[in-house]
Amino acid sequence: MKVVFLTLLCGLVGAAQETPAEIDPSKIPGEWRTIYTAADNKDKIVEGGPLRNYYRRIECIDDCESLSITFYLKDDGTCLLLTEVAKRKEGYVYVIEYKYSIDGTNTLEVIHVSENMLVTYAENYDGERITKMTEGLAKGTSFTQEELQKYQQLNSEREVPNENIENVIETGKAPEDDRFPK
Repeated sequence: MKVVFLTLLCGLVGAAQETPAEIDPSKIPGEWRTIYTAADNKDKIVEGGPLRNYYRRIECIDDCESLSITFYLKDDGTCLLLTEVAKRKEGYVYVIEYKYSIDGTNTLEVIHVSENMLVTYAENYDGERITKMTEGLAKGTSFTQEELQKYQQLNSEREVPNENIENVIETGKAPEDDRFPK
């Protein structure tokens, strides 16, 4: 009886451990909008913070060996449209050497992608500390309740406090651009 119980228990424990979802690279490219951002150092992501940006487009280069990321960034009150290329380090982890405004060493990982939602996890080392950050992107202008719950779950898994979530759509907007329709 103990053997049957232990076998059942081991099976349940194994089933409860979620295996990481495979990333489908065909879902990465497209028009994306930053809906939510969160960081363990909230000062970095508030409106006007050095890591606050507004995604608009992601393209895969050479089967996602590199990502071309187009986004808006505010610098001294001026909104700039920038495109940076992130180079694959391993898996879906990329290194970004920003040419403008975002200091330090930056890594970016695509941790979830579906038809309408993409979540990135980034680490920025500014010479003093590492900031852990997530960004929740959507094809539209909002998340469903289920997508928000998934985003919160991914934050928790990476030790990014959910109380530090900023709703980018409600707290700040990048200018509209005909090249990137809603």
